[in-house]
Formats: sequence, C-alpha cells, structure tokens
Amino acid sequence: MVHVKVYGNRRVWGQRRAEVSDALHAAMVGAWQIPEEKRFHRFLLLEDGDLVAPRSDDYLMIEIVAFAGRTREAKRELIRRVYDDVAPALGVAADDVELVVIESPAESWGIRGRSGDELSLNYKVDV
Repeated sequence: MVHVKVYGNRRVWGQRRAEVSDALHAAMVGAWQIPEEKRFHRFLLLEDGDLVAPRSDDYLMIEIVAFAGRTREAKRELIRRVYDDVAPALGVAADDVELVVIESPAESWGIRGRSGDELSLNYKVDV
C-alpha cells in the first residue's frame, strides 16, 4: 500500500493537480511496480504565507507513506525518477522538490476492515 501527500502553494499547483499526480504515479509504477489503478494521492495545497520554506513559490513537498519492505535500491530508484523525470516534466527545479518516504509495517495499517498484514495484495512490496 502506498499513499502520497503533496504539499505546495495553491496558487502555483491548484490547477495542475492532475499533472502532478500523473507524473508521480508514473514514477511509482516504474520504480516500485505499483499497479496503475492503485493511486491514492492527497493534495494539501496552502494559501500564500502558509508554506514557509527557503525555496521558490514552485516548491513541492512530497510524502510517500508506504508498507515497509522496499529495498534501498527501490527507494533510490523512486527518488531518481522524481528528480530526473517528475521535476523536469513539471518544469520545477530540483531545489524546489523534496521527497520523503515514510514506511510503516503492514500490521500498522487498517484497510477494508482488517490489518494490512492480513491483506492479499496483487503486487509485491519487496521490490
């Protein structure tokens, strides 16, 4: 399971949510083999002054919350894709994109009435 949270300025990214979502999802499908239909993205877009960071107005903060189990190489591949593919596709400088992968054990998730470690997924987490 993977959930994505995207923080940014509403004025800059409000009309570009689909573009950002598509680019991020393509990176996750490529790096982590997430099924195309498994897209859980939340946009937490902020008004001017509500996002304080020493970056430009284009700044994006991406949090990926996922089941634990992906290899170091898989996480590095996702990071590479975000900077090599996503940032250029969106026309944003690498300095204006930050990404954090937050992992938690499957048993710490509740999904469809059961704990995550009881689910039968149609994709691998240990990539």
